[in-house]
Amino acid sequence: MTTGRVNPAFTLDDQGITGLGNVYYNLLEPALIEEALKRGEGTLGKGGSLMVTTGEHTGRSPKDKFVVRTPEVEDTIWWENNKPMDPAKFDVLYADMLEHMKGKDYFVEDLYGGADPAHRLDVRVVTELAWHGLFIRTMLRRPELRELDDFTADYTIINCPTFTADPEKHGCRSGTVIALNFTKKLILIGGTQYAGENKKGVFTLLNYILPGKGIMAMHCSANHAPNNPVDTAIFFGLSGTGKTTLSADPSRVLIGDDEHGWSERGTFNFEGGCYAKTINLSAEAEPEIYATTSKFGTVIENMVYDAHTKELDFEDNSITDNMRCAYPLHYISNASDTALGGHPKNIILLTCDAYGVLPPIARLTPAQAMYHFLSGFTSKTPGTEVGVTEPIPTFSTCFGAPFMPRRPEAYGNLLRDKIAKHGATCWLVNTGWTGGAFGTGSRMPIKATRTLLHAALDGSLANVEFRKDEHFGFEVPVSVPGVADLLLDPRRTWADKEAFDAQAEKLVKMFADNFEQYLPYIDEDVKAAAIG
Repeated sequence: MTTGRVNPAFTLDDQGITGLGNVYYNLLEPALIEEALKRGEGTLGKGGSLMVTTGEHTGRSPKDKFVVRTPEVEDTIWWENNKPMDPAKFDVLYADMLEHMKGKDYFVEDLYGGADPAHRLDVRVVTELAWHGLFIRTMLRRPELRELDDFTADYTIINCPTFTADPEKHGCRSGTVIALNFTKKLILIGGTQYAGENKKGVFTLLNYILPGKGIMAMHCSANHAPNNPVDTAIFFGLSGTGKTTLSADPSRVLIGDDEHGWSERGTFNFEGGCYAKTINLSAEAEPEIYATTSKFGTVIENMVYDAHTKELDFEDNSITDNMRCAYPLHYISNASDTALGGHPKNIILLTCDAYGVLPPIARLTPAQAMYHFLSGFTSKTPGTEVGVTEPIPTFSTCFGAPFMPRRPEAYGNLLRDKIAKHGATCWLVNTGWTGGAFGTGSRMPIKATRTLLHAALDGSLANVEFRKDEHFGFEVPVSVPGVADLLLDPRRTWADKEAFDAQAEKLVKMFADNFEQYLPYIDEDVKAAAIG
């Protein structure tokens, strides 16, 4: 039996996916929630939210992600970062997954990746779980109903959590597998219920396709000034660095919280929703995001709640630190209706420094911006990946290495060229530790971070006195109204100044060692900008 609205010439049967049980095409949110509850996939929460758990996998499984090594992409994939899968192994995996699917019910959502119609990707997502259908419908761009009548997908994602891969037979690492085949335009996901794999699969596709068209694909959030899309700011950063929190500034218009493109026409969001971390979320600090957790259709993922009242516990991380909520963009009152912005006027590189060395904000030259963009220094925070239980200092190039199919220089050169063409001002913002490293110091005060960002975005920060950082060479403000001078000089925040000096030297060496891999591919100005 088939239910729902679909292009009659583009059903699963037309794609060679046959023998299934019931197939539900493009169900809307109420029907998806009804199906999820009927199947015992989750619990109805306050306001009509859907509360779910994802089992063993409460974060992404990057070690189980593969790109199929076909002749069409052989020379353009960054194989040092993307594990290859043999095409013949993929074919066996696909055949076995199709056989596994027979007789089972599936949910199909036809969606867009990209708010700019000129550059969007049409994606079909086939899910075994109704709540995965709700999740991806929330996170991607939703076509008008009439558009479904002639929708055909550029790429198809098939997600079967109950399918267990065979490493020897399928050429993967474990029973969990995420396999991208750019030639056959397929992504296969098996052995994990973590819904984030669906959205990051689409992001990886766009990160490969768009740079080939001269469009920058970015792991960043974005906003713009009220009634002025020309005054756009983008915020690069990995999970846990504050992309969602800092871009949802009520004084600005939210374009999106995670994934964007930068084309010849400006900035555009890839998504139609937000995927926010909820650990320690409060109504006082982040009222808009907090409010979404009790709105209809919001997916509440891996949160502890009271069985009787359904009250969420935002501090209990017994399931995972990576507890999240997925909600449509329009649940944020200051969200853009179009999800489009201008060419970025300010570019913010967010880092979570677990060493406690970097200042809360620094101004970068274009060459320094490319250096720090390629370095992608941050700290992985608990729960964002399997096995991460405390902050781990790491270098994730372009602030999104797990989602970058091409070599880093492809993205770095695009960013450099666009900065040069459009004259953006670049800033490095540390949302990590101050007064000591993780375990000794404390997290950077969110109030101070917001004050510094407001000053950067409204232009007033350009008028204060700056000093040159002796370790990294970038410019650091000496004094900013509303922020303690002490906080702007990391060394002064440490009780043990010699310990800070040793920590700083250690971090500088980590940067230098990591950057050696890029030296053959970059220009002299970036090499010169490396370390102060």
